[in-house]
Amino acid sequence: MINAGMLDSLPIWFVFLLTAAMIVLSVEAGYRIGGFRARKSAQEREAPIDSMVGSTLGLLAFMLAFTFGMATSRYDARKQFVVDESVAIRTADLRAQLVKDPQRAGMRAMLREYVDVRLQGALHTDKIAYAVKRSEELHLGLWSQLTSIGPDVPVPDRAALAAAVVDVINLHSKRVNAVTQNRIHHTIWLALYTLAVLAMGMVGYRAGISGRRSAIAIMVVAFAFSAVLVLITDLDRPQQGLVNVSQQTMIDLQNKLRLTEPPDPH
Repeated sequence: MINAGMLDSLPIWFVFLLTAAMIVLSVEAGYRIGGFRARKSAQEREAPIDSMVGSTLGLLAFMLAFTFGMATSRYDARKQFVVDESVAIRTADLRAQLVKDPQRAGMRAMLREYVDVRLQGALHTDKIAYAVKRSEELHLGLWSQLTSIGPDVPVPDRAALAAAVVDVINLHSKRVNAVTQNRIHHTIWLALYTLAVLAMGMVGYRAGISGRRSAIAIMVVAFAFSAVLVLITDLDRPQQGLVNVSQQTMIDLQNKLRLTEPPDPH
């Protein structure tokens, strides 16, 4: 089951507009409240607003950096898993050539299909469930072929092939978990957006107390914070948005396996 992120159902451009609108409204609400308080109480102008605004913005900056670090670490892990899995599949294919037919032909055909299935799931979000199910079926097929290898194959070759197949199976579990489960938790998103609303409200409140504000400055702030928040959102989406994990290593492997495919006897 895919652990969808808090904003996965929304397109990236809409997330950007929604975040910008939220920031502008927060500043405007804070400005109106600050103006009302300033008119009602002259002592409000003497309150240490600047220090409170600075503290809130500092906390927001820390939260942004923390969440951005989480998103980038998960993105880097997903990239590395693609490379590791392609290496494991290539290793399994090379070691499968050490055994004799029909196991050799059967295992190599399964590995070629396995790469095709993995690419389908990676490049098409609507095929993730099928790719996971078919991958697990191919795992069983590979293991069945492995256990049917005759005693004429040396034990070291069988052990090396078994280790390669186990690596393929284990990397499948790690990669699926990285894509479907290892996401930024919704409570972190809620805390981040809540803190952004409060911080921008404090900025507007400070402007309301002083009676001065700049529409251009507000738009720049809204654009900057929206861009950072949307970038974090994009990095947390494994197969959506603008920043996607490259599958070029798997595509190169797919081409190599096709080139080394034995000719059809018919």
